[in-house]
Amino acid sequence: MLILVSPAKTLDFDNPAGTDSYSMPTLLDQSEQLIEVCRQLTPTDIATLMKVSDKIAGLNVARFSSWDKEFTPENAKQAVFAFRGDVYTGLDADTLSEASLQKAQTQLRILSGLYGLLKPLDLMQAYRLEMGTRLANDRGTNLYQFWGDIITDELNQTIKEQGDEFIINLASNEYFKAVKPKKLSANLITPVFKDCKNGQYKVISFFAKKARGMMVRYILDNDVTSLEALTQFDTAGYYYSEKDSTVNEPVFLREEQ
Repeated sequence: MLILVSPAKTLDFDNPAGTDSYSMPTLLDQSEQLIEVCRQLTPTDIATLMKVSDKIAGLNVARFSSWDKEFTPENAKQAVFAFRGDVYTGLDADTLSEASLQKAQTQLRILSGLYGLLKPLDLMQAYRLEMGTRLANDRGTNLYQFWGDIITDELNQTIKEQGDEFIINLASNEYFKAVKPKKLSANLITPVFKDCKNGQYKVISFFAKKARGMMVRYILDNDVTSLEALTQFDTAGYYYSEKDSTVNEPVFLREEQ
């Protein structure tokens, strides 16, 4: 099975990665085209486009300016260690063994507004470019139009090479919209995580994001290869609710914390 997750806004390029192993993103030519577009933006443009402060806008102008397609461990970092956020807190990549990291390299893919699709150990340089950004480019008015079928084709190529039967979609709606579900050559499974609050089960963003990362970790740690095994997910008190689930949308509940 192939797992999809979103990236994170929070980045860590100060601390060393948990491994010396690395790989290169496969869509860097596409990334370079986006960088050229972004380099035309002023700090004011970026602040307006990304709805960020002047300070963050200035930081991103500097990032776009210094971006260099020749990635090395000195000017870039492995994606799974560079991203920090709720999903990555749940995954806790810093404690993965080398063997588990290599397993993740096969099974896990990170969707990205700038890089399209990243393997965990792909080197990346710091950026902020969310998939929902309405960045005008040669292919349209936003990043969904820029990426078109490219990400889906890349996923299908991996599915063909590895023989994956399922795609486990643990990405946010914003990022998964960059994928064309009807064109995928594997069965799509989208787990849902609900927490009980005031007597009602609902998706609570903070908890759901962390749960997505915990499910990635569960799959890696337990060599999960079937949907039946996936429903055994029980990290942090979550449990599978058969009555609330469908074949393609398994629901996991957790009692009030």
